[in-house]
Amino acid sequence: MWELARSWVEGWTVSRRAPKPVDAPWGLSIQVGLPTQTVRHVLLDADAGTARGLVGAITEPATWIKAFVAPDVMEPWFPPEWEPTDPGFLMAADLRPSAVRPPDGYTVTAETADGVVSVRVLAAGGELAARGQIGLTGAACVFDQIITEEAHQRLGLGTVVMGALTGAAVENGAATGILGATVQGRALYETLDWKVLAPLTGFVHKPATRIQPVFRGRSALHPGRSARCR
Repeated sequence: MWELARSWVEGWTVSRRAPKPVDAPWGLSIQVGLPTQTVRHVLLDADAGTARGLVGAITEPATWIKAFVAPDVMEPWFPPEWEPTDPGFLMAADLRPSAVRPPDGYTVTAETADGVVSVRVLAAGGELAARGQIGLTGAACVFDQIITEEAHQRLGLGTVVMGALTGAAVENGAATGILGATVQGRALYETLDWKVLAPLTGFVHKPATRIQPVFRGRSALHPGRSARCR
């Protein structure tokens, strides 16, 4: 479990073209450097005392903390200026390629750069209908940013993207796929024989935005898209 969790973190940084993770007492730390996510800490088998110590030492806004525990276990570690992210799941699968058959009028393209394979499904008019990518790290790879545009949902394009990425992963020597799934994405991946390994719970530090009591619930996805990876 923890080996796969570490592989997920490493593959996520490849996919997002972020700096390599650094070992820390609680797990792994990534200097993401984005306005909405400056630093990401991933707890690997950290106890509650260690986690609370990390939380208490953080002052920088937009710092994220992720852990492979249930939300009700993790929530007491955080004061009110921390907001929960959408709940998720760490999932994995043995990769077995299969034929990729897009619906009539759709085409699939793939390109590889800097250890990232990107797959795009295009509609007849050339507009983007669905996409996804994998971060290659060796025998395991991370599936990431699987998205179907609203106008093209319910056509099986998510399955097409996953099939094309699986084929590309196997061609590059990967035998195991790992991903962080949203609640919506989990339903798709389970139909493709992916298995849940653990909950994937996150909190983000937002001290400057705390005007009213924090609503600890699911935030909205990007309008017009079906996003399935964390």
